[in-house]
Amino acid sequence: MKRILQFINVLIALALLATGAILYWFGYRLLPQTSGPVSLGISAPAKIVRDALGVPHIRAASIEDAVYLQGFVMAQDRLWQMDMARRQPSGQLAEVVGVAGLDSDLDARRWRLRHIAEAQAKVLPASEYAILAAYARGVNAFIASRHDSLPVEFSLLEYDPRPWTIVDTLVIGMQMAKSLSATDEAELRKADLRQIGDQAKIETLFPVRTGGESQMGSNAWVVSGQWTQSGKPLLASDPHLQFGFPSTWYQVHLQAPGLNVTGVTLPGIPMVIIGHNERIAWGITNLHFDVMDFYVERMNLNTGQYEFNGQVEQGQLEREAILVKGEKPRVLSQWLTRHGPVQVRPQGQANQALALRWTHADPTNFSFIFPDLNRAQNWNDFRAALSRYPGAAQNFVYADVDGHIGYQATGHFPIRKGFTGDVPLDGRGQQEWDGWIPFEDLPRSFDPPGGRLVTANQNPFPEKYAYPVAGRFTSHYRQRQIEAMLSTGKPLTPEKMLVIQKDVYSAFSHFLSKQVLVAYRARGLKNPKLSGAAAVLESWDGQMEKGTPAPLLISLIYQQLRRAVGDRAAPGFGASYDSGIAASVIERLLRERPADWFSDYPQLLLRVFSEAVAEGQRKQGPDVSKWDYGTYLLFTQAHPVLGRLPLANSFPFSLVADGFRVGPVPLSGSATTVKQTSLRVAPSMRFVADLADWDASLNNLTIGQSGQPMSAHFRDQWKAYYVGESFPMFFRTVKATDTLEVTPAK
Repeated sequence: MKRILQFINVLIALALLATGAILYWFGYRLLPQTSGPVSLGISAPAKIVRDALGVPHIRAASIEDAVYLQGFVMAQDRLWQMDMARRQPSGQLAEVVGVAGLDSDLDARRWRLRHIAEAQAKVLPASEYAILAAYARGVNAFIASRHDSLPVEFSLLEYDPRPWTIVDTLVIGMQMAKSLSATDEAELRKADLRQIGDQAKIETLFPVRTGGESQMGSNAWVVSGQWTQSGKPLLASDPHLQFGFPSTWYQVHLQAPGLNVTGVTLPGIPMVIIGHNERIAWGITNLHFDVMDFYVERMNLNTGQYEFNGQVEQGQLEREAILVKGEKPRVLSQWLTRHGPVQVRPQGQANQALALRWTHADPTNFSFIFPDLNRAQNWNDFRAALSRYPGAAQNFVYADVDGHIGYQATGHFPIRKGFTGDVPLDGRGQQEWDGWIPFEDLPRSFDPPGGRLVTANQNPFPEKYAYPVAGRFTSHYRQRQIEAMLSTGKPLTPEKMLVIQKDVYSAFSHFLSKQVLVAYRARGLKNPKLSGAAAVLESWDGQMEKGTPAPLLISLIYQQLRRAVGDRAAPGFGASYDSGIAASVIERLLRERPADWFSDYPQLLLRVFSEAVAEGQRKQGPDVSKWDYGTYLLFTQAHPVLGRLPLANSFPFSLVADGFRVGPVPLSGSATTVKQTSLRVAPSMRFVADLADWDASLNNLTIGQSGQPMSAHFRDQWKAYYVGESFPMFFRTVKATDTLEVTPAK
């Protein structure tokens, strides 16, 4: 017996040793150096101080040195994420992940994102080129120093990262611009629907000036000192993007002569995108102006010849090989016209050549404005930087320490001749773009009398604007709720701004519930199957909160109603009608009740009410009062590689497997709440700037600062993010937990 126990003890000891060895070799050994001395390619000694959340505070002798070190520390924390971020828009995923990445690669190559980035790099001013080059050198310094101990994902996928280039940074920016501005699928869908449905009703579902397909949204607002406890402005920004693991954003603080800025940026991009310096703060939301058009080309698809302005022009045939791990390369061939890349779509008995024109495809539009934006000292500096902004059309909010607040729309907005809305245009020259809306004519505001400016992806253009407006602006619900909460009369603090960011009241859902109840009281009282559901709606206050039944019930009602409306416009379309403006469209129909849509609106509401109750009972049981919206909106996000390991939940990986994923957890909020939530899109970070005390500013990422699985900062922000708490954003006073002393390499 004693020998058996000894044998068991030996096995346990060996297992523990093996576990420790595995965790060390594939985890702790790979953690970057964050303290002590290091020699790097900078011009003078520098320091990288990391705080309790692992955020690097870089103090350097020049801006180029600071950006070089930003590249170095970002690669320390997020190199694999950065590599994926450049591979996806470059169409190079399949090279390392196999066939699973092929569809993404084909899409990126059709958009020609890397070609555009390469052209952009050639027109960069020398000062902007120098910043991007310094960042690339910093990334490459880390890659060179860790060739035998790169992040574990590289080992698991069996490849090494190539050196970083300026084009890699630019193509990541192109991918973000595409995700924020792409309307290609929506425009083609609308064109198809016009062929099979009621054209007037299709226009109602997709109004040119006010709506379109569902897109990612954001909130940003600023209030003057008249509304705050401190007497100085407060600014808030929480971009709503597709959830990522690791976190979408990376937080950093850069200090050098002429530069002292902190905030967040995207992995792979230098400087700060959203944040503040010593004088000003800014936040961003997507503006959703339509910046792309399809042109129907009169084209011979065999020869590439097409007609333009009565002349025959020759298209350019572009062929590209896409490498696929473990298989033969795939070849993509496509024609290019003066409007852009051509895709071929069946149209009746023939094929149709559609060329996609996109503002960002013109490299002459490009400028990397963030060095100037990060150093701006006042409203004039701020606007001067934004006047050169080349990205997706954006809303910027502004505040400064002198008490001023402002708003500026920015980007390249095409002026369309012969404006016909968002349907494919004739490519023969009659409906060309006529330049860009001048920056000075774009919407802006400075120190408004009300002392508040709110942007939540709504339409900022006046009704009688001087230029044609087309855009996929979202419904007004988030904007109005933010404005209502800002005007309660209570002095605002950073903490109260955070409360607004996580608010889950839906004015639309509350309105819809009341409409359903009116119909029920008028005609449905005799239906006992609906009485329990009606009681749930009667007591509901409009909060889309997990753990309660009414939000689930009203969500199911809305889905059924949205389907009915979509089918009424185009038979069979209802199941896919999920526009960002759909809630506003449906509210308008219910308020105005046009007879050509539905002849009996109370009966329609009772029908969708009954269908929703039946669906919910199938999902969560017969007692509606016991339903749980959070169980319906149950969220899980896993690391794209580590979370899918076959042994991720087995010993020894079970010791750290929870670090490879978040959830399953119930969520609150909806598409029409300030905290805009779905299983795909959520607040990607929450930032609040206090212009009275920079150290009282708040910032919270979704998961953590580091992408290294064994780092203490891999997912140390998740719990705070989930419950809507935040962290101080240290600026003047930084308590160091690690300090890297950097000296110039000899």
